[in-house]
Amino acid sequence: MPYREAPGGIVFHVFNRATPGVRLFDAPKDYAAFEKVLTEAHEQVAMRTITYCLMPNHWHFVLWPREDGDLSSFMHWLTLTHAKRWRGFHRTVGHGHVYQWRFRAFPVQSDAHFLTVCRYVERNSLRAGLVARAEDWQWGSLYRRLAGDAAARTLLSDGPLPLPDNWVEEVNTPLTDDEVAALRQCLSRGRPYGADDWALVVAERLGLLKTLRPRGRPLKG
Repeated sequence: MPYREAPGGIVFHVFNRATPGVRLFDAPKDYAAFEKVLTEAHEQVAMRTITYCLMPNHWHFVLWPREDGDLSSFMHWLTLTHAKRWRGFHRTVGHGHVYQWRFRAFPVQSDAHFLTVCRYVERNSLRAGLVARAEDWQWGSLYRRLAGDAAARTLLSDGPLPLPDNWVEEVNTPLTDDEVAALRQCLSRGRPYGADDWALVVAERLGLLKTLRPRGRPLKG
């Protein structure tokens, strides 16, 4: 299959986790506070947020930036603002970092790989055993898309591919072991998620070729 990129730019899966000993969200008000910051971040940078899921000590997003630099600007504003407000609320200013990293991201091909990543994100709470059905988790895009009012749904954008009509059932269906393993490798290394030829082209363009190489020192001749 030839290389194909979504019209309007590349989609990214974005992830961040709290530092050890920090729990980002303990109560509904904590999740709501983050979603307020998320709404404000969209006022700062016109980001297309396709899916997301907030978990007690981490979160996932599928984002579709419009311009080069938008992803970094958006994530910098979001994480910095949330960390400052979190520290202020918990009265722990000066106690170190809230997040482990600036953020982690990997590019996603706009085909079936895109839908797999969206499923992975929206079923995160179900996979963790927090709910019986993925759409029951209030702090994510699936709930917002199904149960939120018009204002809540405006935070979400359409992606490069439409979600299928049976999307809720798709999200509630477990991914295969191979799909989960591939996604976790992309999360760990930041490698593009897609067909091999697409991944190579995108890795060259974004300076990610090292993420496609096997780990470890090369063998001596």
